[in-house]
Amino acid sequence: MPALRDVIVVGAGPNGLTAAVELARRGFSVELFEAADTVGGGARTREMTLPGFHHDPCSAAHPMGANSPAFRRMPLERHGLEWLHAPNALAHPFSDGTAAVLTRSVGQSAMSLGPRDAGAYRRLVEPFLGAGWEALCEDFLSLGLALDGRLPKAPLRLARFGLTGGQPASWIARRFRDERARGVFAGLAAHVGAPLGGVATGGVALMFALMAHAEGWPVAQGGSQAISDALAGYLRELGGVVHTGVEVRRLDELPPARAYVFDTSPWALARIAGLGRAYDGFRAGTSVFKIDYALDGPVPWTAPEARRATTVHLGPTYRVINDAVTRAVRGQAPTVPFLITTQPGVVDPARAPEGKQVFWAYGHVPGGWEGDATRVVEAQLERFAPGFRDLVLARAVSGPPQLAAYNPNYVDGDIASGAVTGLQLLIRPKLARVPYATAHPAVYLCSSASPPGPGVHGMSGHNAARAVWRRLRAEG
Repeated sequence: MPALRDVIVVGAGPNGLTAAVELARRGFSVELFEAADTVGGGARTREMTLPGFHHDPCSAAHPMGANSPAFRRMPLERHGLEWLHAPNALAHPFSDGTAAVLTRSVGQSAMSLGPRDAGAYRRLVEPFLGAGWEALCEDFLSLGLALDGRLPKAPLRLARFGLTGGQPASWIARRFRDERARGVFAGLAAHVGAPLGGVATGGVALMFALMAHAEGWPVAQGGSQAISDALAGYLRELGGVVHTGVEVRRLDELPPARAYVFDTSPWALARIAGLGRAYDGFRAGTSVFKIDYALDGPVPWTAPEARRATTVHLGPTYRVINDAVTRAVRGQAPTVPFLITTQPGVVDPARAPEGKQVFWAYGHVPGGWEGDATRVVEAQLERFAPGFRDLVLARAVSGPPQLAAYNPNYVDGDIASGAVTGLQLLIRPKLARVPYATAHPAVYLCSSASPPGPGVHGMSGHNAARAVWRRLRAEG
């Protein structure tokens, strides 16, 4: 009879890897199974355009990774992870050739928004920074365990954050008098791909801003694969076993174990574990249209501040940004997209041959959309970086069908593993005391479909692991 493992993890994205590490650290025997040939999920790096150009197919800049309580407690630097910080974490160019920035300095960031809004911005962010930031960040990213008895470390600060962050981004944007500040705040909120009038979208924007000031928006040296490889390396050091190239179709294909943790979509978990229609009420959301570029040199931004940032948002205004995400939610093709772009070569020139650059840009589109947005994406890039097209050596285009094929968790190309509109921003994947538990007593969900949601932070895995080890410890 095969030996009984303590835990089997299915899916080696950052959340699956983190769940495996957290359980192995507590002395449980852990085996991890991944269908792809490499670990990583949404945190991988590969050549997508030309030889020597190393692209991140999904996430590239990592504010949540640098601020993750789970990652901070692991010796990931010993396994090759190094965060690289640009002078500007984020740049947000405007049509006049200038740009607002977010840096580690609240004062510098506030002044870049313009004198009329600098004070309002400081009043918005400063109460949450300083000595209590790490406790607030952990409380925010662990809210999925609140109903299971986890007490917040900074309850008053968390409550204050909730009073502000629970508001729609559209409400908080009214604190600002000029378009610069409103545009920057809209760009932060639009990462979720939802209209800015949605509940708690203001909290998303505020948290991204706080992370920029606390730990920055770095890239991983060598690419996002370095995050996944460091987690896998630490797991192996702890005695965990990693299997790649193994697709799991049914629960009985796996070795016997006391618990099974899935870093998959909830629909895949239901299919594999025989849970029927348990997650039929959970909806997939919008997708993105992403282009990875091999460039013959740095992006020729008009705004000098953008040349010193790893992440650049192209809107530029609140109205344009809100219209872009609203069109995607309504199923309409993009016209003037809001673009999130990253240029790792600002701090990591080894990603490309000498003198060359890797660069990616994406805008939101409807889930499952099969159109081609290359023309409108590059028109927006040319608007803020004239001559951009002349630098393009090669491009790799990924719309919703390509993203869904790349990662089975991205149903219809939804990189958030479930819509983040309405209550699904807060309740994922269904209302439950322990959102990581399922109808099967030994099966748990730890993907981005569970709290705190999308991002390379590992906290969904950390939280799910906490639920698992509490149960296993109680069993003895």
